[in-house]
Amino acid sequence: MNLTDILAQAGGIESMANQLGIPPAMAKQGADALLPAILGGFKKQAQSGGGVEGLGGLLGQLGGGGLLDSVLGPQTTPVEQGNDVLGQIFGSKDVSRTVAGQAAAQTGIDSGILKQMLPMLAMMAAGYMAKQGGQGSESGGLGGMLGNVLGGAMGGGAAPAAGGLGGLGKMLDMDGDGNPLDDIMGMVNKMRG
Repeated sequence: MNLTDILAQAGGIESMANQLGIPPAMAKQGADALLPAILGGFKKQAQSGGGVEGLGGLLGQLGGGGLLDSVLGPQTTPVEQGNDVLGQIFGSKDVSRTVAGQAAAQTGIDSGILKQMLPMLAMMAAGYMAKQGGQGSESGGLGGMLGNVLGGAMGGGAAPAAGGLGGLGKMLDMDGDGNPLDDIMGMVNKMRG
């Protein structure tokens, strides 16, 4: 089961579709196109920002499990929090725009809708990871969960982690699933240069 399916089961995809006024099937298709880049951003953050523990601390600062609850709740999602998450993992709005543009080309969904989806998906992914990691002790909690997910992605042989996270580990494997994040980062750097 991949992260899109997990978020759909939690009601996140439907909630996002309702807020954007689009059919759930379109929201799911957009999520499938955007989530690999978001997860790639978290992976990059873990590699450069103090490892899994550093990422765990960052998730907590950004709102932890409450981020997922904010999207699932009946009120309008406070997307500023999602933009904060995106700022941390992508570093610039140019990357977010490029990610939305790539997903638009891939899916045929308007990039304006995808740009609105990005902060909500970032909140759901961060909130889900924080909730999964919050169970158990510090070493076995977030560190253990993200270590399994990110470790599997970095090492190639992803051992299936508890709670169906084997699929999440596969999604984080940028080489295996053709994640465009590294290409996007390169494109953005060229634009600046």
